[in-house]
Amino acid sequence: MVKAADDSRGYHHGNLRDALIEAGVELARSGGPNAVLLRAVSRQAGVSHNAAYRHFADQEDLLAAVAQRCMTQLSLLMLERMDQIRTRSAARRARSRLEAIGRAYIDFALTEPGWFRTAFTSARAQSETGGTPEAAPSPYDVLGAALDDLVLAGGLTPRRRAGAQYTAWSAVHGLSSLLLDGPLRELTGPDVARAVDAVLAGVNHSLA
Repeated sequence: MVKAADDSRGYHHGNLRDALIEAGVELARSGGPNAVLLRAVSRQAGVSHNAAYRHFADQEDLLAAVAQRCMTQLSLLMLERMDQIRTRSAARRARSRLEAIGRAYIDFALTEPGWFRTAFTSARAQSETGGTPEAAPSPYDVLGAALDDLVLAGGLTPRRRAGAQYTAWSAVHGLSSLLLDGPLRELTGPDVARAVDAVLAGVNHSLA
């Protein structure tokens, strides 16, 4: 379950930057990246507009930090879903965990569209740490570790492993975007489930 941003408006001296990021995350959840404005975030955090400029050089600087926090939320959901797989067989467990993080990725896009859109808005989000409190790896690293585990479990050959992260990520991100903002956004629940199953089966087949 993805947790909401902390709704607290109070902060101690020295952590205003984090309070501003959390305010931005809250605004992004309901309004996407277009809602993450320096003035709006300052108002949400209960400080003056000028105070934000002591922590962020400009709008893009703020958006990069908020995007990173949204990306962390995606990673945490992927890790949570992966950790729920308890199958005894190492190979089956590794493959089930890979599927679980793929489903988590798509679920995040559909249940938290504001965060999903924001996470991929800033090109700097991957490298911007911005005071993020969670020590979570990036979604790309979570995927890479799951593929490495599949190799160790004997479910994927090293030759097939090379570049597999690009195929898998492109597939789930592409479907997420099509369902969220593309021509597949009109699909109903059963059709969405079929689309997800088909794409994940395609990824699994490509790794076999």
